[in-house]
Amino acid sequence: MRSFVSISRSGLMLLAFLLFVPAAHAQMTMPGMAAMENTVGFLSSGTTVEAKATSESAPMIHTSLGKWTLMFHANAFFADTQQSGPRGGDKLFSMNWLMPMISRDFGRQTVSFRTMLSLEPATVTQRRYPELFQSGETAYGLPIVDGQHPHDLFMEIAGRYDFRFSERTRVFAYGGPIGEPALGPTPYPHRASASENPVAVLGHHQEDSTHISNSVITIGFVGGPIQLEASTFHGREPNENRWNIDKGTPDSFSSRLTVGVGSKLSGQFSIGRINNREALEPNLDTLRTTASLHHNVRFSLGHISSSLVWGRNKDLTGHDTRIFNSYAAESTVNFLNRNWVWTRIENADRDRTLLIGERPAVLQVEEDPIGRVQAYTFGYERDLPIGPSFMKIGLGAQATFYGLPSQLKAIYGERPAGFTMFLHLRPTGNIGQHMQMMHQH
Repeated sequence: MRSFVSISRSGLMLLAFLLFVPAAHAQMTMPGMAAMENTVGFLSSGTTVEAKATSESAPMIHTSLGKWTLMFHANAFFADTQQSGPRGGDKLFSMNWLMPMISRDFGRQTVSFRTMLSLEPATVTQRRYPELFQSGETAYGLPIVDGQHPHDLFMEIAGRYDFRFSERTRVFAYGGPIGEPALGPTPYPHRASASENPVAVLGHHQEDSTHISNSVITIGFVGGPIQLEASTFHGREPNENRWNIDKGTPDSFSSRLTVGVGSKLSGQFSIGRINNREALEPNLDTLRTTASLHHNVRFSLGHISSSLVWGRNKDLTGHDTRIFNSYAAESTVNFLNRNWVWTRIENADRDRTLLIGERPAVLQVEEDPIGRVQAYTFGYERDLPIGPSFMKIGLGAQATFYGLPSQLKAIYGERPAGFTMFLHLRPTGNIGQHMQMMHQH
């Protein structure tokens, strides 16, 4: 009996040691680091990972709330878009989101609670803003054509639990009523390479549209420079009521492999089956495959962030298949602290709804591929010496030019283009210098 008691006590002491004694090197140089990065890279939206150097220029606020750590990130564009050609539209709108997160370390464990909110249901009127050749989701019961839908009020309500076996090995669980499954690259609103661009990528619904999903459950493993994940989630896209929390049981699945190479490069490959994806085609299932590379390097008075993204949808309609590919290359350069230039180059398959537009007749059209559209975007922004110290305010503009197949030129004109001017607001951030020093050591 004494032997049994002794073994039990030893077991409890070992369990307490594993749970509450930090692993070697787990004494973080700043509280909350376990929720910001791991050995693969910088933890971005959901469970996506960008290159570790990304945190050295991230406009994030970090502070303590008792034994908890608060991290806050936000972005807001107040934009005016003018587009040329018969299908071009003009609009004043705002794209925006704010992301507060709290975390706490318990020895080898870290618990995080994440939320992300957007006022776009109010600041993007008529359920869309103009974007030539864009499609995906619905507005007033019709497929959106030449427009981008707003995000929901609730973009993320999720939690994450990490357990570290050692400095380089951990397991984690992530999930919530609204979250981001392990499918696709870091979504365009959160990629460092797209930080100053207020407009969605044309390949959004082939690459990263699942970044707002319901009933998400993800489990993952991190070992050195490798992260492996698997998710289940509800596959239906958000409905037109952007103010509520949609519901649904998990019916779709995905997995993702992410690799970090040093502190400047990360890449991911993911595949998932998204069931019952579209409201207008409720029986449509989609097999999505994506791959991406993300690079970030800092230099004197600035940094450069770049991404290469590929996404592929194989729509399983029941009687045949439809395949859509999209490719994107984008880069953003910050120089002399206050100046930004960027480009995004895309090549994306489009479907027959572009031939009809947002009219009731579009409901009778099969969404078959009709060819590829190329988009070339170039922009510049200057941070203004105004406003409070905790906020950066930038004034910027960008132009997008298109290449299109001949059958679309009769509808869109020979040389359609889009022009956007905007004010850009985001936090000044207070973690950059600390992350630079930590990475150097």
